[in-house]
Amino acid sequence: MITIANYIGGQLIAPQAGKYLDNYNPAIGKVYSLCPDSDAQDVELAYQAAKSAFKGWSETPVEKRSRILLTIADKIEQQLHQFAEAESIDQGKPYWLAKNGEIPRAISNIRFFATAAEHFASEAHPMGNHAINYTTRNPIGVVACISPWNLPLYLFTWKIAPALAAGNCVVAKPSEITPMTAYLLSQVCIDSGLPPGVLNIVHGLGTKVGSTLSGHPHIKALSFTGGTKTGAEIARVAAPMFKKLSLELGGKNANIIFADCDFDKMLAETVRSSFLNQGEICLCGSRIFVERPIYQKFKDAFVNKVKADLLVGNPLDPKTQTGAIASKMHYEKVLSYIDLAKQEGGTILCGGEAIMLEGEFAEGWYIAPTVIEGLPYNCRTNQEEIFGPVVTITPFDTETEVLEMANSTEYGLASILWTENLSRAHQMAGNLKCGIVWINCWLLRDLRTPFGGVKSSGVGREGGWEAMRFFTEPKNICIKL
Repeated sequence: MITIANYIGGQLIAPQAGKYLDNYNPAIGKVYSLCPDSDAQDVELAYQAAKSAFKGWSETPVEKRSRILLTIADKIEQQLHQFAEAESIDQGKPYWLAKNGEIPRAISNIRFFATAAEHFASEAHPMGNHAINYTTRNPIGVVACISPWNLPLYLFTWKIAPALAAGNCVVAKPSEITPMTAYLLSQVCIDSGLPPGVLNIVHGLGTKVGSTLSGHPHIKALSFTGGTKTGAEIARVAAPMFKKLSLELGGKNANIIFADCDFDKMLAETVRSSFLNQGEICLCGSRIFVERPIYQKFKDAFVNKVKADLLVGNPLDPKTQTGAIASKMHYEKVLSYIDLAKQEGGTILCGGEAIMLEGEFAEGWYIAPTVIEGLPYNCRTNQEEIFGPVVTITPFDTETEVLEMANSTEYGLASILWTENLSRAHQMAGNLKCGIVWINCWLLRDLRTPFGGVKSSGVGREGGWEAMRFFTEPKNICIKL
């Protein structure tokens, strides 16, 4: 039984109250480690450590900050198998996905912002011969970063790397459902020579740790990725305190397929965009709209490919394509939405049920990849975020019709568009109410680009200079000549 520790002031320490949470391996449905059940005492201890470290870190030459972050990335890469295995066991995702996708992306996140810090520049605005304005961008101080359970290290580093690169000190909270790789990162930071207090990792519940960070009077910026309801609560608490907020929230993304698409390419990518990581990615295309002339062809080919290709099983088995659902609570939620779809008149084309494996995996939380048709676009199943291996398919006849359906939800994170018509692609992309549009691809990410959504999918943008600017305060200085 592994006992996870908080990382505060450069040391691995137990929670102040000595309390722990059970941490489950979703593949077997059993406890395999203990996670700190931290509270306000631990947050304050972390804040004081970060506050003490801030002056030294913010005044550290950017080249040295960059070197330390690059060392952290290198050490994660040297332990790639250990991190990937921990992520797979902790979250339920296939090992190959963690090894080939998510841990390498976490490494890329750190390297990207480590090097970006050396190129982060500002502006000057001359006023003829009268005066000159120049802008400085200074680190904020102690900032908070709260990350989710679906892509644990990937999204954790997506927040802490730009914050540290910009010269801030961080109090970070990973999800209590998937704390293991953040715990492994703690030791990497110690081994890499990160000064004590620059990064502090406090494990525990959102209702204790997260709420304390949101309401802390001296933490002036908070970056959060997670559910829309939680984001609304954070905003309710933090906004009156005038904190800077970056909220990356839920999605109910449309995948729009026109008859002129490259069918084979579209089909392979649509299976991936529907069910990668058990559909537990905020960017998955969970509502598939297909132009009527190819609807039947698509339905037959898609269902057959899902059945043939997406083997559900032990996440550590290299043949597994779909692993376990991250927690029992989420497993039950996803199953409840499948029942709701049936009540709303949907037809289950494949999946639609829990899968019981054999042996030690018999109590694990597995759900068959599920495809549903026959639902109205505005029913609950098509409007509410399920965040699991469940997609709906719906035919459409016109661009106007599919835009109405695609834009009908409260969410506006991402959309996917399949067409060979260049004019249509540009026009549709302009009319889709979301922060990201992928045309003839999915999850093709350039770390320099802004990332985030509109409506209930969030506030602000992450990525590239957007993240570096978020974690700094601009100051204009005007000199009269």
